[in-house]
Amino acid sequence: MLQLRSKEALDHGDRGWLKARHHFIVSADGNPANRPLGPLVVWNDDEIAPGAGFGHHSHADMEIVTYVRQGAVTHEDSVGNVGRTVAGDVQVMSAGTGISHSEHNRDEDPLKLFQIWLLPRQRGGTPRWDTRKFPKADRAGRLVELAGGDPTNAETLLIRADARVLGATLLAGTTLTHAPSARLRHAYLAPAQGVSLSTGSGLRSATASPPSTNPNSPSRR
Repeated sequence: MLQLRSKEALDHGDRGWLKARHHFIVSADGNPANRPLGPLVVWNDDEIAPGAGFGHHSHADMEIVTYVRQGAVTHEDSVGNVGRTVAGDVQVMSAGTGISHSEHNRDEDPLKLFQIWLLPRQRGGTPRWDTRKFPKADRAGRLVELAGGDPTNAETLLIRADARVLGATLLAGTTLTHAPSARLRHAYLAPAQGVSLSTGSGLRSATASPPSTNPNSPSRR
């Protein structure tokens, strides 16, 4: 069954330095129609002002995938990791038994990113963080796995969840076909920029960006 979540159906918040749209319900007074999808419990579309960000805060038993759409995010955590992930690239964090981290926009332009939270296949485990560059040319007209739960796949960032995060760069007029597997039977499509069509329904990015001839569209299945 295809369910269309329009921009207007998403919960949102504005703290001044942070503008966020929540694809899935994150509070008791949120839209009950936007319930979790399998292990996918959070998909936040965040815009963070220059010089601002999230101070140190803690997570446990959660797999967090960050897809940077514009700018760069600087990550620091309690296990000694420090990194900077730029637009088009991805970072992952397995919170495991517990980790404290911060994320900031150290640049002069707004930072836009997707924060994707997935339930792990089992609780606990050693906290870890990783990041990786994904050349945009590699996903032109096709889906490329950005993060996934298969430890034998050396071409993707590892997460401890029964899920895959895929990305594609589609030019205007391009068609892409994807069929969920029997094991990973749910799929969620979120255009990072521009407009896509799914079985005849127009899907516009949650931030209502103007149509682009080069939209990057990560999806989770």
